[in-house]
Amino acid sequence: MRDLLGKTVVAVHAHPDDESIWTGGLLAQLAARGAEVTVVTCTLGEEGEVIGEPLQGLVADAADQLGGFRIGEWRAALEALGVQGEFLGGAGTWRDSGMIGAPSNEHERAFISSGPASVDALVEVFRRLQPDLVITYGPDGGYGHPDHVRAHHITHEAAKEVPVPRILWAVTSRTMLNRGLAAITQIPHGWREALPGELACVNDVDITVTLDPRSWTAKLNGMKAHATQLWIADGTISATNPHAAIAQVDDPDLVPAVFALSNLIAQPLLREEHYRLGGGSNTDPLESNDPMEGL
Repeated sequence: MRDLLGKTVVAVHAHPDDESIWTGGLLAQLAARGAEVTVVTCTLGEEGEVIGEPLQGLVADAADQLGGFRIGEWRAALEALGVQGEFLGGAGTWRDSGMIGAPSNEHERAFISSGPASVDALVEVFRRLQPDLVITYGPDGGYGHPDHVRAHHITHEAAKEVPVPRILWAVTSRTMLNRGLAAITQIPHGWREALPGELACVNDVDITVTLDPRSWTAKLNGMKAHATQLWIADGTISATNPHAAIAQVDDPDLVPAVFALSNLIAQPLLREEHYRLGGGSNTDPLESNDPMEGL
């Protein structure tokens, strides 16, 4: 169904891989429906850790080449999702700030210190693309990362200059996360279970997007493209991570796959994504879970 021809969607994300983890299913679904979907990524994710031994030397406190490498992962992920992308201000304009309190917070190009320049850069994107829908994180950045919080801030500041009909915040439903975690019956060797309350989630959501098989698979492949950052427990290996991991679940319809970040906490890759209404000029209430309703 190509019912969104002529519609434009912009997703504002902090680092490469965020587009796939947080919003990959919805972005793929909207693109398949004919929308012009653009991911705006604010940094290269230079401060990330690396999963797998072969590329450990790329990290920030070694060769500091991870950001450039992640551009290739990001491009492959966007291709899997069927969307376009650009780096805010151009690749490398702002640097991954790292977690709160990290020395990288003080880097001269740290995104958290980007000031009005990053807002102006996003205003230019909004003026050029005229989005009908903008997707980013909530005020806490989803889980508190300062670059995610900054992405939220500049999105809403830019929307004051170039009004957009609707803004969505990507979130995780507490109910569905807990159901998904409970469905994981065996985690791979070396991984661990999430501690109670360890994974960020919210009690209430406004939109539940059920991912059709095509969009879920696109999301999975987008996540697999970020092999330095994500480990999918489906037995596959890559040149980046030559180790296979296999998880078992008791409800594959709910949790078709299990993944981990570099912290190796087993997480469910659900068939749903969840969003909150974050504002916009269209204040009409939604009567369905279609984020493009009425736009």
